[in-house]
Amino acid sequence: MTYILAIDQGTTSSRAILFDEKMRPTRTAQQEFKQHFPASGWVEHDPEEIWKTVRETCLEVAAGTDVAAIGITNQRETTLVWDRATGKPIHNAIVWQDRRTAATCAALKKTGHEAFVTDRTGLLLDPYFSATKLAWILDNVDGARARAEAGELAFGTVDTFLIWRLTGGARHVTDATNAARTMLYDIKIGAWDADICRLLDIPMSLLPEVLDCAADFGTTDLLGGATPILGVAGDQQAATIGQACFKPGMMKSTYGTGCFALLNTGDKPVASTNRLLTTIAYQLDSTPTYALEGSIFIAGAAVQWLRDGLGIIEDAAQTGELAQAADPEQEVILVPAFTGLGAPYWDAECRGAMFGLTRGSGPKEFARAALESVGFQTRDLLDAMQADMGHASDTVLRVDGGMAASDWTMQFLADITGAAVDRPTVLETTALGAAWLAGMKAGIYPDQDGFAARWALDHRFEAQMDEATRNRRYEAWKDAVRRTLTHP
Repeated sequence: MTYILAIDQGTTSSRAILFDEKMRPTRTAQQEFKQHFPASGWVEHDPEEIWKTVRETCLEVAAGTDVAAIGITNQRETTLVWDRATGKPIHNAIVWQDRRTAATCAALKKTGHEAFVTDRTGLLLDPYFSATKLAWILDNVDGARARAEAGELAFGTVDTFLIWRLTGGARHVTDATNAARTMLYDIKIGAWDADICRLLDIPMSLLPEVLDCAADFGTTDLLGGATPILGVAGDQQAATIGQACFKPGMMKSTYGTGCFALLNTGDKPVASTNRLLTTIAYQLDSTPTYALEGSIFIAGAAVQWLRDGLGIIEDAAQTGELAQAADPEQEVILVPAFTGLGAPYWDAECRGAMFGLTRGSGPKEFARAALESVGFQTRDLLDAMQADMGHASDTVLRVDGGMAASDWTMQFLADITGAAVDRPTVLETTALGAAWLAGMKAGIYPDQDGFAARWALDHRFEAQMDEATRNRRYEAWKDAVRRTLTHP
């Protein structure tokens, strides 16, 4: 049997998943890696540890099999710079959650640069994106700027770094979805933007070649032969593909470390007036399909905080049971701004807060507040998307990611948004999207229509909360957010 290997390189772990000829996951390996927090609001990864976990998980799942092609999906915006001669990184990877360049972004906004950056890239001036992280590395690592100007260094998001390592330095490439998240890429014309590079003093020689999501990204001998890498997409775009959201108006929401909702807007970018992002959903045959995106920085990470920070749970699965048992008379609200707030607020400086605490508040109420914060933030995104599209619609949310397995969380999501929430039979939609890109390019998997026809529903969650309660609870959330923002 022929297999497709999907590499799913995430924020807290690396996974390798083997898919068979019928796109069924058959074997999985996963390794967590260390999170580094060198200062408040700073988040880093060791690139060598990322590479080690990817290499080892791939070898584990691929042993004794015939792998026809590799697809890669990755945490987006995370920024790496390495030496072209040795392949050795010159600094730790600066993670998408990192906020160290907030002051730089604020200064650029103050001098009036955000409008032109947003017009070109579809993004807002925020430390979330790669551009200011890259500029920081050039400015703060000894000799980095001179070496960059001499052409000795290479920049990449995680996909680019992995491809460099997998191909032994033969290919310095990325795909359009990852390029679109750097804040250096003009999504309308499909090219790196020289004006933004000049603004941030970034030599364009650092930047990789940009390809379609399904393309020839090179070959690797990691698995013993010459295995082609044929599919690449950033994790949220890969999930959009894996959910078969190929038609305008279709929407998916992924609940991992953060939460990311994408609404397919078709072949033309829609400019947001509600501080959402305009981005590339996927690009096939040199033709981009666009999306509106809302980015929530903390979703599953709030559950990790309950486990690792507070020690009130041992396993994420316990949160649903605790939430179910919480005192219904208490309405504790957690605003999980541990690294600032993303869409639609974009406040890099605010920090997390909890409201409505009483002497009776305990682990059960904390667990419920953490899970409910995901639903409230999704409602923020959904309302903003409908405003940008100029109408409210009977939206159906296709959900995936680790938290989608929680019935309690998905029911609250349906209750607070008033939308139907569809959970597919295959929750590994991010890896499936990467696998489909590679398998389709290899001629093993069906085209878009054939793939979409195979999407299967596991469970639909319908709203059970009455409208008055829904509105009252959402207004309490918005009041809590206003109290948390640095500039309400």
